Amino acid sequence: MNWDNFVVQNCPPSIYYVPEFITKEEECSIMQAIAKTPKPRWTQLSNRRLINYGGVPHPKGMIAEDIPAWLNHYVDRINQLNVYEEGIKANHVLINEYLPGQGIMPHLDGPLFYPTITTISCGSHTVLEYYDQIDGSVSDSSGSIVRHHTASILLEPRSLLVVKDDMYHKYLHSIAALEQDVIDDMVVNMSKMSNLSVGAVLQRAKRISLTIRHVPKTSKMKIKIF
Repeated sequence: MNWDNFVVQNCPPSIYYVPEFITKEEECSIMQAIAKTPKPRWTQLSNRRLINYGGVPHPKGMIAEDIPAWLNHYVDRINQLNVYEEGIKANHVLINEYLPGQGIMPHLDGPLFYPTITTISCGSHTVLEYYDQIDGSVSDSSGSIVRHHTASILLEPRSLLVVKDDMYHKYLHSIAALEQDVIDDMVVNMSKMSNLSVGAVLQRAKRISLTIRHVPKTSKMKIKIF
């Protein structure tokens, strides 16, 4: 791929956005495979549920698990894109399920992962918000933390997002807990969309995200969990 064609302008380095990275048939297949996942395999959080494939990242090292073949197909596709340094391959997939009205608070992915993150979106769009980190963050009159909003990225179904460099290390990212999104001029990848304009209102549905990444610190022991 010529990544110059997919770089997102008007934001700090570096974000790449690839529309229609997978087909509708692949999206349907992914959604069906995840729908069949046994309930005990899920981790239920207050604002979403998730599955770790490849192991559970830990500061002392991830105990590696085999990734199911249907999912490893997409890991292989990411590895073929050469988004990592030579010799580094993705070995972990975090699957998140977001229902309308669910989101995630501003955060960094941190040092457990190689600082290049790739995400495939299925089922619904969402808007990813980026914020400056502010030391000793100030609060407004209601006590809420005030952060500087740097950029928004609209993630369409079947798209691929690649985040690295400063946008990985320095900028918090979040998804607001909303049931619909109003597109504004903070959406910095608008130029890559031909059928959308400022002011558009998009209703959210169930979204499945596949965040495919490399965990550098793993144990030599490998187990199978399907």
